[in-house]
Amino acid sequence: MAKPINILAIESSCDDTAAAVIQDGVLLSNRVATQDMHVATGGIVPEVASRAHLQQIEPVVRAAIDNSGLDVRDLSAVAFTQSPGLIGSLMVGATFAKGLSLSLDIPLIAVHHMEAHVLANFIDEPRPDYPFLCLTVSGGHTQIVVMHSALDMEVIGKTLDDAAGEAFDKTGKLLGLPYPAGPQIDCLAQQGEAFFSFTEPQIDALDFSFSGLKTQVLQFVQRELRKDEDFIEKQLNHICASVQDRIVSILLNKLELAAQQTGITQVALAGGVAGNSQLRRDFHSLAEKHQWTTFIPAMKYCTDNAAMIAMTAHYLYLESRFADLSVTPSPR
Repeated sequence: MAKPINILAIESSCDDTAAAVIQDGVLLSNRVATQDMHVATGGIVPEVASRAHLQQIEPVVRAAIDNSGLDVRDLSAVAFTQSPGLIGSLMVGATFAKGLSLSLDIPLIAVHHMEAHVLANFIDEPRPDYPFLCLTVSGGHTQIVVMHSALDMEVIGKTLDDAAGEAFDKTGKLLGLPYPAGPQIDCLAQQGEAFFSFTEPQIDALDFSFSGLKTQVLQFVQRELRKDEDFIEKQLNHICASVQDRIVSILLNKLELAAQQTGITQVALAGGVAGNSQLRRDFHSLAEKHQWTTFIPAMKYCTDNAAMIAMTAHYLYLESRFADLSVTPSPR
């Protein structure tokens, strides 16, 4: 009987310190420590984030191993997020993983964060077949990819400037909402109507742009505040509903075009913004219209987590795609 493949995965690309253990492609444990201090500053302070990772990484890793039912000596490999992300945060995870790999004399696996978001669709059943399309939407990235296999990703559309998640957060800051604003806007939008009209940017092919939308919203709010200084307070739910409706329509219009151009009918979502209720609802409606087979990770696997790093590492391990100790993290 073959010895099981047990992989510890570490995720530290931004402000969540996470660790997970996977055995032969089956998740055994998944732990996340969130940094709440960034709410007070209205955004992530990189130096503060990296210091928090230093404090949290050892207890989070220990908890992930303990919860898996395994001993650290049972590990076959250790994986970490190499890129993209905040360089200070990435360095904490990379350094810890290297040390563990060296001390246990086991392989080291470097994982790309955005590939891992896509492969979060493989953590639970049902799993997509190849090829499939995936719209990956997070705070820092928006892209459409064709997955030809677990380790063969073709990017066919990407953001030219800001990501959708950034558009949510910047709009929220403008409206005085706490960070991160995306979930707040989603909640408020459910109590409003998309009364206000914002135009969709005319971007060629399958690429995205959200900088113009952010400018539209800013100018709209400033104009209305000159008429009524209480405009935001009075119309907050409707503003949120209108902005969210346009962001979602931009995303899904491009995804629909990608499906038409490629002829692929297996379609997935991934990334933190994939937790948005309207995006999930409208995605399913579009799928019903075109008879797509759809996949969305569980909510806990949409935001940054180590389970998706572990799943990606599993496939890399099967192909013996290991890193050596000279590997360095990269912010891009």
